[in-house]
Amino acid sequence: MADRHLVDVHILLVRDDKLLLTQRRGDMFAGQWHLPSGKLDAGEPITTAAAREAREEIGVLIDPADLGFVHAVHAAGSGPEPRLGLFLQARRWIGEPVNREPDKCAAVRWFPIDDLPDNLIEYPAVGIRAFLDGRAPFSEHGWDIPHAVADIGA
Repeated sequence: MADRHLVDVHILLVRDDKLLLTQRRGDMFAGQWHLPSGKLDAGEPITTAAAREAREEIGVLIDPADLGFVHAVHAAGSGPEPRLGLFLQARRWIGEPVNREPDKCAAVRWFPIDDLPDNLIEYPAVGIRAFLDGRAPFSEHGWDIPHAVADIGA
């Protein structure tokens, strides 16, 4: 296993009880849905990274101050390295989401929050469901740890 962890930022845009999702193209997750997201760059604050990724991927402008933390997922098995996914909800944004990365994204679509597609990428789906269900702000996913050990101190 790699000796580092990637940090991902995931942006939740909710409008009229609908959640914005993007469909992957051209990689191991092709055809699956997920949130607009990307990796944190060195020296970049989390909210700035999320606002940058939203602008790059879907063309909306978000003031970093309009992003609120809603969940974190410490995930293994969603690529060659473990990752920490930080999920932020945009309270407001400017612009209508469009596909600005057609080489990486096949579609951008609003889905009713009570009728999300079945083919969500597993790791982001954990954060999405935790957000929608109002669960605790932290999850672990994909780690091969025996249940009895994982519950120590709980």
